[in-house]
Amino acid sequence: MDEPLFTFEKLQVYQNARSFRIRIYKLARLLPKAEYKLKIQMWDAARSLTNNVAEGHGRYTFKDRKRFITDARASLQELVDDINLRRDESYAKPEHLCDLKMDGFALLKQLNGYSRFFEKEHNARKKKTTPKTEPTIDRT
Repeated sequence: MDEPLFTFEKLQVYQNARSFRIRIYKLARLLPKAEYKLKIQMWDAARSLTNNVAEGHGRYTFKDRKRFITDARASLQELVDDINLRRDESYAKPEHLCDLKMDGFALLKQLNGYSRFFEKEHNARKKKTTPKTEPTIDRT
């Protein structure tokens, strides 16, 4: 891969999502012509996966970041269902699809970790900015 210029390109989760997307694209190209719509759907979901990681990284608020990572997770889940469909229809070797699903599961764990990182960062910032109440003085 080329030298990253943007900070999201340096993220391991983005790099792994990008590699996964490339594999999905190659797999989709092997579909029979009758499954043209499935090929497009797989390409769209794969693109959405990396797009959402990149866009989420570029957002400033916790709520926005969390939403985009959630959308990336949803796209990944959609792709796993498409992989299952390929297996059900015998469109690819089961061992290849199993390997791809395992990589998808590892990517899901990374996306979950990335989401937890945002949440911890958000909670830490909230603690720093929470105004401290003045101590009460007992005047009895």
